[in-house]
Amino acid sequence: MRKLSLVVVAAVLFATGNVMANDNTDIGPAKSLSSQISVMLANNNFSEIDSDLTAQVRFTLNSEGEIVVLSVDSQYERMERFVKNSLNYKKVDLSKVEEGKIYTIPVRIKA
Repeated sequence: MRKLSLVVVAAVLFATGNVMANDNTDIGPAKSLSSQISVMLANNNFSEIDSDLTAQVRFTLNSEGEIVVLSVDSQYERMERFVKNSLNYKKVDLSKVEEGKIYTIPVRIKA
């Protein structure tokens, strides 16, 4: 019986240690980057006719922390122009910039 209670106490301490070690308050760079891009694309003038537009955007970051749009895959040319004009060479605030890493994000604009 004593060994069983020792095992239970050890398991509780182990579980508590793992929970305390996980720091989920830190926002990852990809999450921060996508929220910054969302703010950049929020100011649009698409009407109800153009509602629910989607695109796949491939981009990289240069050494100054600016977005360089590589391609915008969309059926709508107007959306391609809007995304390129809104994002290309706009500076993002990241603590660690991985120059040359290619990112792909889905973009959806809903009026």
